[in-house]
Amino acid sequence: MQMEKVRDRAKKLGVKSARMKKEDLIRAIQKAEGNFPCFGTAGDFCDQFSCCWRDGCLEGENVKSPPSQGRSAGAKATKEV
Repeated sequence: MQMEKVRDRAKKLGVKSARMKKEDLIRAIQKAEGNFPCFGTAGDFCDQFSCCWRDGCLEGENVKSPPSQGRSAGAKATKEV
């Protein structure tokens, strides 16, 4: 969904959208609607089937990827003997 439409929806709910990133604004809208403010945090699974943001969320629509949980780039593997 385009940012303009997201802002319009926020305005109708009384959510102030000034200087908010798209994903933060969508989470604020979710909260105002009484839903979980989880947009962009689910990875590849979401059990909120009635959420109107679900498709864009799972497709990664303008959402930053969460940090990886593996080893850091500079970490060395240790070998057990």
